Amino acid sequence: MADEPMMANVRIDDAGLVLAKDPHADGSYCFPHHGQVADVEGCSLPLAEALHARIRPVGTAEAVLRNWATGGPVGAAALWDDPAAADPVRVRAGAVVIRDERMLLIGFEEDGQPFYEIPGGGVETGETPHAAAVRELREESGLAGSVIREVARVWKDHRREHYFLLKAEGEIGAREQLDNHGGTPVWVPIDRLPTTPVWPRRLAWRLAHWHTAGWPTPPAELADSILDLQADCTW
Repeated sequence: MADEPMMANVRIDDAGLVLAKDPHADGSYCFPHHGQVADVEGCSLPLAEALHARIRPVGTAEAVLRNWATGGPVGAAALWDDPAAADPVRVRAGAVVIRDERMLLIGFEEDGQPFYEIPGGGVETGETPHAAAVRELREESGLAGSVIREVARVWKDHRREHYFLLKAEGEIGAREQLDNHGGTPVWVPIDRLPTTPVWPRRLAWRLAHWHTAGWPTPPAELADSILDLQADCTW
């Protein structure tokens, strides 16, 4: 008989989502295993706070927050989904660059539909994610950047993606000098990110929030299972 999958205990009380404080990371939370309850260090987070908290495992948090935020069913248990526990098939680094209340994105079009990506690409052998973010920014936009801080780690399709806030100097380079797979560097008002089709989707609207509310320390951790960039995302 196959082993039963590990499950997380999910409970929402009058105050919010019941979680345990993660003993291994200051300021983080985790779901209790199914059949257990949050210990005395546990707490309840309202939805608005849970959406910006570091909750592990991130795959389980993705599923629970999606259902909670969209009015879907939130059961008493959810699959224990921890993409951070496996080695990624690819590591990507991205550069978050903001000037004059606008953020740099690389614009594309597919089947007549525009979409955008945060500048970035794969981390090369022997390269750190920090260095990769600076290199990719230069290759894709012509801007010279320096890392301020890491703001998020995103797991998607067996990839791990690191996103860094960068200070960048210079101007966008000539199109023929850029290596961005045919994309076009554009500056998008940061308050439009929540309604702009940007990969990764769950990160885009958080960037607008963090820009005004303060950047997360340590970096936020997110899973992203979104396939439709045109759909609203509020979780």
